[in-house]
Amino acid sequence: MAPPRKNALPKPLPDGFILTDTEKKKWKLGTIIGQGGFGLIYLASQDIDRPVAMDTDFVIKVEYQTNGPLFSELKFYQRAAKPESMQKWKKNRKLDFLGIPTYWGSGLAEYNDLSYRFMAMDRLGMDLQKVCDRNGGRLKKATVLQLGQRLVDVLEYIHENEYVHADIKAANLMHGYRDPEQVYLADYGLSYRYCPDGAHKEYKENPKRCHDGTIEYTSLDAHKGLAPSRRSDLQILGFCLLHWLCGSLPWNSVLKNPTQVQEAKTRLMDNLPDSVQQLSASRGSTDEVAAFLLYVKTLGYQDKPDYQHLKDLLASVVTGSLDFSSPQGPAGESDSKNPHTREKKAGRARGPSKAKPSPAEVEDGAHEGMKSKPVPACHIRGPPLPKPQSQQEEVLPAVRRSQRLRVAPVHSYKEDDCEEDDCEEDNSEDEEEEVRPKPIPACYLRGPPKSPSGQPKQKTESTWTGRKRDDQTVTSERWERVHMQRRKPEWANCDIKRQTNMEYTERWDEGPLHDRKGHSHQQQRCSQHWYKHRDSTGQDAGSTQTQGLMSCFIVLGAFLLVVAVLEFAKVHLNPFE
Repeated sequence: MAPPRKNALPKPLPDGFILTDTEKKKWKLGTIIGQGGFGLIYLASQDIDRPVAMDTDFVIKVEYQTNGPLFSELKFYQRAAKPESMQKWKKNRKLDFLGIPTYWGSGLAEYNDLSYRFMAMDRLGMDLQKVCDRNGGRLKKATVLQLGQRLVDVLEYIHENEYVHADIKAANLMHGYRDPEQVYLADYGLSYRYCPDGAHKEYKENPKRCHDGTIEYTSLDAHKGLAPSRRSDLQILGFCLLHWLCGSLPWNSVLKNPTQVQEAKTRLMDNLPDSVQQLSASRGSTDEVAAFLLYVKTLGYQDKPDYQHLKDLLASVVTGSLDFSSPQGPAGESDSKNPHTREKKAGRARGPSKAKPSPAEVEDGAHEGMKSKPVPACHIRGPPLPKPQSQQEEVLPAVRRSQRLRVAPVHSYKEDDCEEDDCEEDNSEDEEEEVRPKPIPACYLRGPPKSPSGQPKQKTESTWTGRKRDDQTVTSERWERVHMQRRKPEWANCDIKRQTNMEYTERWDEGPLHDRKGHSHQQQRCSQHWYKHRDSTGQDAGSTQTQGLMSCFIVLGAFLLVVAVLEFAKVHLNPFE
């Protein structure tokens, strides 16, 4: 008989065929329940006197002896996955479960001049790929994160035993037969001993081995032809988590072109974490997977990963058994566990949301605790005068204090019957009264006349800074132009006005105390200025006495006018009284 073609499925063995493993244990074959790689999977039992029951706990993989995948898997189990070594690991790491199938024995068999290799192991249930297909390609986010943590435990165990899996995918993740909520990482046909006897394989690209593994998830190292390493396993796991969470991967449309797949994976890894977080725009949060892949990117080819840190990155608020039910929302999880969905539903239950506030309203809201509510214009004496930006911080305390004094109670707004137009008219009239100062006689403007020599005379003691005009008045327009750079809002300058008024009153009241002959010092200075001015301009000296008397009467009248103005200002213009 011709030798069997390499990597071909073996011819089936008859039902009830007896196999003997290397430890002389006998196994009876039942029906075929599946096939994987290049082998067949049979139900099996150690009770060779009875037919194999359909609910048996064991299966046997059978391949031609010349095939390689089962041999690689067998070597992994014999070296790294013995039952006693796994039990010791779980005890030391305080793990309740480790998702690696139990190996029970192996051996060789002959049938019809054909040589077979077989391996007995635990029976497993349905693979995770069927669950993903049933759920539209996705799993709930909490389930994805829990799976990731459990698979990190599995990878840590096999990595510490000198092996890598190199082919992690949903089709190789199997539910437990007795406990469907437990998941096992199976099919170690592509497993690789990356660190034989403690010596890590060197970084060496091999063009003949480019793109090995399952093209959809294989690592960038495999695309370059490198031998698998620990970071390769973790990167493959990251791609799987992203697929289960989002339902697809960015390179799904170019899977027939391995080079384009490699380029797409390179772009994804180069632009982390944004490249992965962008996938969550319509499919739920992927921040944990982005952080996972970002850490894997930092690893060197021979670096040992921090497995506990990787588990912390995939930490989930949901613990306990895995939930493989179909996800309800775009985030890959039900509405009851998605806080964003709960907020949206709660918002709909409360009613329509309010209109988005304008930037001005947002800015005002920042000081809501210290500002009063807006007051209609008809209840305010006048708007504040414009002020330079540099003076805002200086007058802010006075502004807040004056606002608290000027704001009327809220309930009084509703009691007033003024219309909006009337309020605007009253407001404009008050504004004109506030801006325009009262006319002031020219003799009290402190701009001194110049001497014939052109040099200005010594300044008087008065602090008035106005200027003399031909019409002896200062208009509101001139007032705005002269004092624009240094004036402050009316309510911020109330203390200054009050102090200035007191100074004028004291200055006029001091005169009679120093001159008992009936003339104040101010009147004498005015007379002297008048006489000198007339002499310097060539006026007739004979009329000097008459004009001096007239000036005295003018000063006296002005004094009375100023006193009246000051009294009026105290009563009507001071907001603090």
